[in-house]
Amino acid sequence: MLMATVIMAMVACQESLEQKAAKEASTYTRKTCPIILNENVVMDSMTFDKDTHTFGYHYRLTGMMDNDSMIKPEEMRQQLLAGVKNMTTARVYMEKGYNFQYVYRSEKDPNTILFDVLFTEKDYK
Repeated sequence: MLMATVIMAMVACQESLEQKAAKEASTYTRKTCPIILNENVVMDSMTFDKDTHTFGYHYRLTGMMDNDSMIKPEEMRQQLLAGVKNMTTARVYMEKGYNFQYVYRSEKDPNTILFDVLFTEKDYK
């Protein structure tokens, strides 16, 4: 009986990397979001898609940034990619080839995506 309890406890403590990622994203969102990053950018959530191994970072643009003419796609892409490459907390996920997606939506019209970029292993390696 004791042996069965020990084995069950060991199995329960072993979570897959996908389970860990999903849990981290959910916990981060629940505990810290929304986060006002500056007067025009709010981080609404972090998600994880187990099927595609993709972390999603979801932002809302407000005020003067809530306008697609204010977005400089290549400049934003380069800045975000530099951030991914320097994200030490995600090293274990990068080693396994996980993806990182950044989605910026309009505050005025949440169905409008102003900027969306996906980084794969070939981008950050």
